Amino acid sequence: MGDAKGVVHDVFVSVWEKFDTLAPDLNYKSYLYTAVRNRCLNVIRDHKKFVPIDAVDDQPASEGSSIETKELETEIALAIQSLPDKCRQVFEKSRLEGLKYAQIAKEMNISVKTVEAQMSKALRVLRQHLAEFLSLVFYLWDK
Repeated sequence: MGDAKGVVHDVFVSVWEKFDTLAPDLNYKSYLYTAVRNRCLNVIRDHKKFVPIDAVDDQPASEGSSIETKELETEIALAIQSLPDKCRQVFEKSRLEGLKYAQIAKEMNISVKTVEAQMSKALRVLRQHLAEFLSLVFYLWDK
């Protein structure tokens, strides 16, 4: 709760400080909503902890969940392998090695914008690939 109040407070202070520079016909409700939303996303991004896959407890909750977990891991691996080479390298460096976009850009000798574009592409492909798998799992689960 402290973070939420802090975010709202920071946004209001920011608006107050630049009040004179804001357009007179500005829709303040929309502006504040968007500002708070974006600030919340920044806080989440900044507080996100990288957890290596090896650090996750391998003890399954039940026999069924172990099978489902293995299937999901297999689907994720297949989805990652389906990515184009450069896209896959960027994704693995970001998500598996925990590197920041600037580090990836420097290491691969590409721009940060290219890293962002490759990550967007990778996440879009993974969402599409895994959406098909997850919809099948939920379909079978409901039966």
